[in-house]
Order: sequence, then C-alpha cells, then structure tokens
Amino acid sequence: MLIDAHCHVWRIGRNDHEWPTPDLPGIHRDFSLDDLRAAGGPDGVVLVQSQPSARDTAWLLDLAESDPLALGVVGWTELSAPDAPARVRALAKNPKLKGLRPMLQDLASDWILDPALEPAIAAMVEAGLAFDALVRPRHLRSLLALVRRWPALRVVIDHGGKPAIGEGALDPWREGVAALAAEPGVHCKLSGLLTEAGETPSAEVIFPYAAHLLAVFGPERLMWGSDWPVLNLAGDYAGWRAMAEAWVAPAGRAALFGETARRFYRL
Repeated sequence: MLIDAHCHVWRIGRNDHEWPTPDLPGIHRDFSLDDLRAAGGPDGVVLVQSQPSARDTAWLLDLAESDPLALGVVGWTELSAPDAPARVRALAKNPKLKGLRPMLQDLASDWILDPALEPAIAAMVEAGLAFDALVRPRHLRSLLALVRRWPALRVVIDHGGKPAIGEGALDPWREGVAALAAEPGVHCKLSGLLTEAGETPSAEVIFPYAAHLLAVFGPERLMWGSDWPVLNLAGDYAGWRAMAEAWVAPAGRAALFGETARRFYRL
C-alpha cells in the first residue's frame, strides 16, 4: 500500500487561501483529491495544511471524513495564541487529526523556542499529536533544541529540511540534519526536493541530498511524500516516485513508501 505522507489540496479564494499566488500559474487553480487520483496517485494520503488558517484545517478535516483516500490530516493552529492549548485539545478530539504544522520556514530561526509556545506544545504532547517541522537549514539548530527540550514530542522534518539544492550547498544543512537524526524520535520526509533543486531538478543533482537522508535516518524513520501539487512546478507524480524508488534498496521500500508513515502518524 503506497501512502503519500505529504499532499496538499486547496481552493483558490476560499478557506483563507493565501498561497499559491497568480505568479505561479502552474498551480494557481483548485486541486482536489480527484485530481490526485487522476495523476496516478497513492492508496492513501496524509493531507497537510497549506494555509495558516483554522478554516483551512476544518475544511481538510471535513474532507478526510468524506474521502477514504485521506488517512489523516496535519493541520494548523496559532501556537502562540493565549488559548492555544484549548485549541489543540479541541482539534485532537477529531481522530483524523494526526499532527500540527506551524509554518516555520518564514519565521525567525528561534521562534519555536519562545517560552510562550510551551503550553501549546505541552498540549500537543499530551494529545499525542505529531509536529511537522516545515523548516529551512537556518532553523535546524533551534529544532534540535526543541527536540531535546521535549523528548516526547514526535517530530518529522518536512522536505528533508529544505536543503539549498539549487545552490549546490550541502553544508551546514548536512550537519544539522545528521544531528537531528541522532535523536531517536525524529523522523523525516523524503519530499519537496525537486522544487528545491531550482533550474536543475534532476536525479543526479538531488541524489547527494537524498542519499544523506537515507544514510542518517534509514527507511525506518524516513517517509516518502510527493508534496503534490507543488511537485508540478518541477516534475510529475510518477517521475518523482520512480526517482525515489531507485535510491532505496528493495528491502527498505515498504517502509519508505508506507509503513513508516503509517506508524509515525498512527494511521
């Protein structure tokens, strides 16, 4: 069973839509799970929020209730809000909600360490929710500090930590990812690498980054995700799947393409 650990759906102009914007015509339209099926999609998906919006999260949860393709949802809530713990507990009552994702990539590198966020994070731990870390290399040091502060928080790094593949830069991303992988509870997604490769989204360019992720996490803590439909900016569903499949030994494919996501997200 192929489980895609990272997919998006959105409706332009609805559910507090902010992105994608018209300057990305390839993805500036509505995308549904039926569109994913038409693209040759998986047997099950984890739907991940694309808007920093409670309305978007509520819509995703409704969609997951009605469509069996959606095995779980990673939603959003404002972790810095005074009532964030109550919001987290309320969301966690829905069995389809598997995790939360603050959109750290556009925030200060140490935002996640603000003491004001601790009540919300404690509520996540209590509820057993996963923490999807949408980060860039500059955030990895703070993410490591968060993991060590909250060892019971189940963390997965989205898109391999968004290495600067288009610039050919392995460091300091390589060291930061390895330090996080040394923490046994941390998982990672083999996703989003095509769009980080800029003008050269080829297997040869991406392979050193994917190989590092496979080496430090192994298939048991690495899960494949398409990042569809953002993926369409740099490739297609079948091509990205085949590329990733070629990088992992046959014995690790069941874990990478389904079992790790099922276990981590408690699908």
